[in-house]
Amino acid sequence: MLLSTFLVEDKAEIRDTVVEAMEEIAPLRFIGHAAGETAARQWLRACNEDWQLAIVDLFLTEGSGFGVLRDCQSRKPSQKVVVLTSYKHQNITDRCLQLGADKVFDKSADLEELVAFCKEYAASLDGLLLQPAPAGTLH
Repeated sequence: MLLSTFLVEDKAEIRDTVVEAMEEIAPLRFIGHAAGETAARQWLRACNEDWQLAIVDLFLTEGSGFGVLRDCQSRKPSQKVVVLTSYKHQNITDRCLQLGADKVFDKSADLEELVAFCKEYAASLDGLLLQPAPAGTLH
């Protein structure tokens, strides 16, 4: 299963690299992206049924990833939001988790962990889709 993924990243060269690399090695299909907080929040709300994973950078040209995280707190339980940042310090990680991020990854050091997270998440959704519906009771 490919995870329908939305990327929030303001630097085009990083965005292109992430999309190309992650689609090659992780079970992801990028269905959209935004460079700023406002556009990200609007897309994620408008397309709420379309995405399973959002990958969010924190420091954006307009607004911040913190606002995107705050807005995603009301997402469905089956939707995951992770942070991919160059500023993975304990206080930032703690704040992201408080705002509802499922995980925080460092852009330069944690890409293997991000891929593993995506594979595990996709496998868990595959398991949900493959489980038979509960049998009804006969009266």
